[in-house]
Amino acid sequence: MIVFDNQYLNIDLLNRSYWCLIKMKKFTSRVLIKPDIIKYNGSIVGYGSPELRVETIPAWLARAIVVNKHYSGRFVNNSYLHLGVFSGRDIVGVLQWGYALNPASGKRVVEGTGNKEYMELNRMWLHDCMPRNSESRAISYSLKTIKLLHPGVQWVQTFADERCGRSGVVYQASNFEYIGSHYSTFYELDGEFYHSIAMNAIKRGGTRGEYLRENKERATAHRFRQFRYIRFLNKRARKRLNTKLFNIQPYPKITN
Repeated sequence: MIVFDNQYLNIDLLNRSYWCLIKMKKFTSRVLIKPDIIKYNGSIVGYGSPELRVETIPAWLARAIVVNKHYSGRFVNNSYLHLGVFSGRDIVGVLQWGYALNPASGKRVVEGTGNKEYMELNRMWLHDCMPRNSESRAISYSLKTIKLLHPGVQWVQTFADERCGRSGVVYQASNFEYIGSHYSTFYELDGEFYHSIAMNAIKRGGTRGEYLRENKERATAHRFRQFRYIRFLNKRARKRLNTKLFNIQPYPKITN
């Protein structure tokens, strides 16, 4: 675990316009320094180089950034690998990796998968002022970190959300494979979206779910596609893809 000073803990730093200009002038999208394993006190904490790298950060810090910066405004409790994205001494993004909403669902995608043998990218946010390919580089460095810290993980998955007008371009640039989509129902209430799971009779979603259920008459239902992407870290796992339900397909595009 790396040590943080007040600079790292100040979320407001990410809002300063002058910081944005400095980053645009100082860094380019090129790989200037060869990336490598990053260690702290002899322990592996991440991968990358001083110009751009990912390192493990405390869960509370990752959650604070996600709540303040991610479009959803919500973190995922199932996350257990929290990676900060750094450029120089500045934290410029975060990736949260962990279980799927239903941890046991991994074996439905890749047959024979245990709960600890796959990960889902639950949340990702990078500052808008980072070069355009920074997201794909951060994902690449994250996958290398996963191999180092969680060698039992055989594959990872992530979703792109049509609700936000996204079809997964960043995952396509990161050499993920597209294996299909499904529709999910979201409820819109007072300017916020709630997943349909929060509407279930079994109480889910904490106080937010309770608020939705109490005001369901005012909520508007929407159906959006979610595009599923997969990246195999173990070649043998690829052979176990459940082709009865999922097949590798051409990349999708959202047309307006």
